[in-house]
Amino acid sequence: MSFSIALRHGPARLSQRLPQLSQPSASAVFRTTATRAFHQASPKTTRSPAAGLASTSFAAATRNAFRGSSRTYMQQAAPGAYGNQSSPMRKLLVTGAIFGGSLVAINLVFNRETRDDGGMPVYEREYLNDTFLHTGLGVGIIAMSARQMIKSGFVYRLMVTNPWVVGLGGLALSFATMYGTRAISPDNYIPKYAMWASFNATQAAMIAPMLTMVPGALLARAGLYTVAMMGSLSIVGATAKQDKYLYIGGPLLAGLGVVLASSMAPMLLPVTAVRTLALTESISLYGGLAVFGGFTLYDVQKILHHARLAERGVIRKDAVNESIALELDFINIFVRMVQILTMQQNRRR
Repeated sequence: MSFSIALRHGPARLSQRLPQLSQPSASAVFRTTATRAFHQASPKTTRSPAAGLASTSFAAATRNAFRGSSRTYMQQAAPGAYGNQSSPMRKLLVTGAIFGGSLVAINLVFNRETRDDGGMPVYEREYLNDTFLHTGLGVGIIAMSARQMIKSGFVYRLMVTNPWVVGLGGLALSFATMYGTRAISPDNYIPKYAMWASFNATQAAMIAPMLTMVPGALLARAGLYTVAMMGSLSIVGATAKQDKYLYIGGPLLAGLGVVLASSMAPMLLPVTAVRTLALTESISLYGGLAVFGGFTLYDVQKILHHARLAERGVIRKDAVNESIALELDFINIFVRMVQILTMQQNRRR
């Protein structure tokens, strides 16, 4: 049968079909390719020991990184993350409670008998407010002057100078500018306020070396305690009976002499007298707080007494002179507060 088919097509037809018959079919090509791909092994690549070590270390580092960053539900947040949020408010409340409690306690102890003249008259209130305004301005000038002296390097030049020269020169300038301010009439505004500013700058130069060695947070606490103490004592002195605390001027001067002698004890006593030096230091710090707290009461009552004299025309009204005494009280209380807080911080370490 095949022979007859070949004869039917003829040699010419067969010659035309030969190129098509010689090409492989699509199924055969797919079967051959699939079989070759399945049975043919992948070529082997050679790896150096360094490359293997690098890949191993990279994989280990990756696993450790993901392992360290994983966090389960059993882990808790860092301690204090939520407690620190309420600490400023708690400190503010504690400070307010201390201020209010000290005010009530001091008022009960020192001010059992209040004024019986119907309250503070208007001229006394205005004179007292004017004096407190100048006191606040003076303290602000002292603070800004001390900060500028520290930034400009003037304080460090003072610290490398002879301490006796700085101490005695500072005291001389303080007394000179203080008495110069008091001597100038309140009608001469420019000379009086210029001398008053010089007095404040001198006080800033005296306390600026201490400010360089104390952190800012401790200075803020000392300032807050000083304001609380002086504010409470001023309220007690302002609401007390007339001239009630003017009699304590003499005892306060005697106590001031004891405090000054205790402050000068380290320059006179030998270093081996440890107990004596510790006792004199306690007298200088805590006794100084008591003495200058008493001076605050005395100065407030003296301001009110001068207000009554100025109302009658006996003396001139001068709030600048009155503010100098309160500024000195503030500085001495503040310095002792800083020293006490610094000692407490050193003991905790």
